[in-house]
Amino acid sequence: MGEALTLYELAAADVALRFSPHCWKTRMALAHKGLEAEYIPWRFSEKEAIAFSGQGLVPVLVHDGETVSDSWRIALHLEERFPDRPSLFGGPGGIAPARFVNDWADMTLSPAIARIILLDIHDRVHDADRAYFRASRETRFGRTLEEAVADRPAHLAAFRQALAPLRRTLANAPFIAGPAPAYVDYCVFGMLMWARCISPVELLESDDPVFAWRDRLLDAFGGISRSAPCVQG
Repeated sequence: MGEALTLYELAAADVALRFSPHCWKTRMALAHKGLEAEYIPWRFSEKEAIAFSGQGLVPVLVHDGETVSDSWRIALHLEERFPDRPSLFGGPGGIAPARFVNDWADMTLSPAIARIILLDIHDRVHDADRAYFRASRETRFGRTLEEAVADRPAHLAAFRQALAPLRRTLANAPFIAGPAPAYVDYCVFGMLMWARCISPVELLESDDPVFAWRDRLLDAFGGISRSAPCVQG
């Protein structure tokens, strides 16, 4: 079986800024599996570039001509197609718990972070993407971007409070998965990389156990995440 892998992932106006939380989940999954891929920048206004996938969102993975979209489905695909490489889930029994954490991150952490960084994203996406980004997010949040982020300190406090279950888990192990990271960690880490790459706001306090956990993942796999271009350096 060949291993020709291409990943389409979201880029800002600065093409080096790859900021999608879901694309970061996939980047970490590929690194976990020890797989090399070609990373193709994509922007919101370039729907035709991924039309072959039958939908309009990234990440999109092309594996030897087979197309898989959605970070969760990509993780399952990698686990199935590369069973001889390190497991993303620690075996079949880890898939359902990882799905729960993935849904929690998408439904709880993502909107909480968005209320902190929406304007930062708008200001850093390509000019051709800004009208789409503003219209789609204002529809989603039911208010203007400016109104959505108006009380950033309160939104930041609410986000930090939402991390309480993660802090309790990390009191017992260095990673959500236990002694070593797995996809369940990347589901949450992708959200933090989203903010790290596109916003100057520091989401975490330095004495937060989540900060130390994020540091461990930033250094994982040769520091691929720590070395990624980001607004806050």
